[in-house]
Amino acid sequence: MRVSCLNRAFLCLVLALGLTPSFADELRPAYIEITERSTDSWSDTGSGNWSLLWKASAKSNLGRNGRVLLPQNCQLEGDFQTKRSNTNLIRTASLTCSGPIAGQTIGLLGLEKSSTDALVRIKSLSDETITLRLTAKESRAVIPVLEQGASGNVAATYFGLGVEHILFGYDHLLFVLCLVLLLTGWKRIAWTITAFTIAHSISLIGTTLGLFWLPQKPVEAIIALSIVFLAIEIIKSKPDQLRLSERNPWIVAFLFGLLHGFGFAGALAEIGLPSVDVPLALLSFNLGVEIGQLLIVATALFSLAIIHKAWPQRIRAVKFFSAYLIGSLAMYWLIDRLFG
Repeated sequence: MRVSCLNRAFLCLVLALGLTPSFADELRPAYIEITERSTDSWSDTGSGNWSLLWKASAKSNLGRNGRVLLPQNCQLEGDFQTKRSNTNLIRTASLTCSGPIAGQTIGLLGLEKSSTDALVRIKSLSDETITLRLTAKESRAVIPVLEQGASGNVAATYFGLGVEHILFGYDHLLFVLCLVLLLTGWKRIAWTITAFTIAHSISLIGTTLGLFWLPQKPVEAIIALSIVFLAIEIIKSKPDQLRLSERNPWIVAFLFGLLHGFGFAGALAEIGLPSVDVPLALLSFNLGVEIGQLLIVATALFSLAIIHKAWPQRIRAVKFFSAYLIGSLAMYWLIDRLFG
């Protein structure tokens, strides 16, 4: 069979995904936390003492060379203390700030050259929290006045993180894509995606609230295995002989969805939750995941419809070719997560 331009495009896409880190499930933004220790100095005129923590992946250039841009009226007390936790570098220090920090600028130098974001959390003595998000395009932000409230800010920040995690957490993306490639009929796909959504919402919320827990490494391996399983189901599918995942796709999607929810929870644990507005942050993150998931499904269905209209005789070959590539990438992830 001659390889078409379309097939080459699929090849380039999956090879590009293969160049990403094998820890595809993990969303690893940098993280900065400033916690007030004495004196209410957020927006009054007094001086205050603060603790500073910042975290970034030890594998990234940002983790090795990045530097926190402190408010102009704040100074470090001594040097940073550095330790390694899993794949992250965590640095801690104490700050003394003369005057209010509201209206001052905080940032992360080196973020402009990075492909990740940074989450900034500033917590007062009264346990009220402001959450800010820094990006490569906007690596600095002005600290707002505390009285403005943080809820809307928390919701927008965690919603954006949820959308990014499903769109750039390639194993979740490929699992959803496999479901679309395997099934026919938008109602069947809708029910299956709904089952997947309900399942990963249950395990995400339950794990985040501490109701149950599974170790992250085996969860990541099984998530990769779930993609391999669906890829094989696509390759072996026959129009006149429905396989298990085609007969009861919602059951398969629900069971694997529970495991993917543990993966989402692991990513959220890496990011961290605010000390206040936890339900809002959790709900916003989950809604972001669902919106990102809908974007994937809509894009995949639209693309398949175009392919079917332009090359109806090749749609089956395109699905098989995609399944082989996706399955090969997922197998690489599985081996790396088991033995890497």
